[in-house]
Amino acid sequence: MSVAFTKEESSETASETVLPDRPISPHPNLVTEAGLKALELALAQAREAYEAASVIEDVNERRRHAAIPLRDARYFAERVSTAQVIPDPVSTDIVAFGNTVTFSRDDGRVQTYRIVGEDEADPKSGSISFVSPVARSLMGKAIGDVVSAADHEFEIIAIA
Repeated sequence: MSVAFTKEESSETASETVLPDRPISPHPNLVTEAGLKALELALAQAREAYEAASVIEDVNERRRHAAIPLRDARYFAERVSTAQVIPDPVSTDIVAFGNTVTFSRDDGRVQTYRIVGEDEADPKSGSISFVSPVARSLMGKAIGDVVSAADHEFEIIAIA
């Protein structure tokens, strides 16, 4: 039989099917309850996508379609297993994980962010990671305190 009729995986196809793992943060995996639910949902979706790819008959296509869901499933399984759920803060006297903080910037802008876990942070939607420079400078402070981060000053005007 000619090699033209055998199915061999090309090096290009092989490189498309072996993806490096998503990096895991060295910081503690602190999450809100909503953050844990989002991680669990992302894990379930990655597993479903992998299951869907697993039924593709062509081995190269199956590997190509399964690569991302498999990588994501490994990542989210690790994040779910290491998640430390932090209850919502009971006090609004001092900025803590889970609080929503409103502050005025030295350029006059007023911004509001909720301090959350790394995987659930989305600044465009109003949440920042507890390890971000701004969140680190705000945590442990009270209304009226002025803090510095990234060459800017922020004055805390509300904590919720």
